[in-house]
Amino acid sequence: MNALGGSLICIIGGVLLVGFIVLANSIRIVPEYQRLVVFRLGRCVGARGPGIILLVPIIDRAVKVDLREQVREVPHQTSITKDNAPISIDFLWYYKVLDPSESVLQVGNFESAAAGIAATTLRAVIGGIPLDDVLSEREHINNMLRTRLDEVTERWGVKVTNVEIREIIPPRDVQDAMNRQMSAERIRRAVVTESTGTREAAVNVAEGEKQSNILRAEGQKQSAILAAEGERQAQLLRAEGFAQALETIFGVASKVDQKTMTLQYFETLKGLGMSPSTKYIFPMEFTSMLDNFLGKDGKK
Repeated sequence: MNALGGSLICIIGGVLLVGFIVLANSIRIVPEYQRLVVFRLGRCVGARGPGIILLVPIIDRAVKVDLREQVREVPHQTSITKDNAPISIDFLWYYKVLDPSESVLQVGNFESAAAGIAATTLRAVIGGIPLDDVLSEREHINNMLRTRLDEVTERWGVKVTNVEIREIIPPRDVQDAMNRQMSAERIRRAVVTESTGTREAAVNVAEGEKQSNILRAEGQKQSAILAAEGERQAQLLRAEGFAQALETIFGVASKVDQKTMTLQYFETLKGLGMSPSTKYIFPMEFTSMLDNFLGKDGKK
C-alpha cells in the first residue's frame, strides 16, 4: 500500500511538472519591438504581440521577428568599373521589417538573401559607372544601391532604409596616380597662393605710393594756396600802405602854399647847379610860380 501510494505521488508529481513546463511554453511575453508569427497546425494565423501571448501546446508554433532597424555589413567586393578598372568596395545596409508575416513566409532567410542581392547589385551598379565617378559620386551610388535593394526586399515585407559605402580601394596604379595628382595640386595651390600674395603685396605697395603721391600733391596744393594767399595778403597790405602814404602826402601837399613849393624848386635848382650837367630843363609851372613869388614880394 505504501509502495502504491509512493508511485501515485510520483506520477502526480510528474504530471504536474509536465503540465507546468507545457504551460510555461504556452505563455509568451512579447516586447514592444518584437512580434510572434504564429503557425497553427502549419497554417499562419498572423503576427501576435506585444504583451502576453497564449499558445496552444503542440498545435501552435511561433517564429520571433525583430521590428527594430538593423544594420548589416557587406564585406569587400571586387567590382569592375565601366572603364575596366578593378575596384574593391565594402558597404553597410540598413533595413527594417514592416510586415513580420511576409518576412517569414516569402523568404527562408531574408538577411542572407538580401546580402547576396546586395553584392550582385553592387557589381551591377559599379559596372555602369566610370572609375572617376565611382570615386567622386559616392552619394549617388548609395542612392542607386538603396533603390535597387528596396525593390527586391519590398516583396519580403522589408524596407531598406539606407546604404552607406564605407571604403573604396582603387587599383595600386590608380592610387599612385592619385597621389601624384594630389602632390601636383598641392604644388599648384602653393604657387597660386605665393603669386597671389606677391600680387597683393605689389598692389598694396602701389596703393601706398598712390596715396603718398596724392597726399604729397595735396600738401603741395595746400602749400601753394597758402603761399598765394600770403602773397595776396602782402600785396593788399602793401597797396593799403601805399594808398595811405599817398593819402597822407596828398593831405600834406594840400596844405603847402606856393612859396613853400617855390622854395622846394630852389632847393632842386641848387642840387642841379652842383651837378656837372650843362643842360637844364625847367618845367613851365616853375616860371609861373616864380612870377607869383616875385610879384607878391614886390607888393609887400
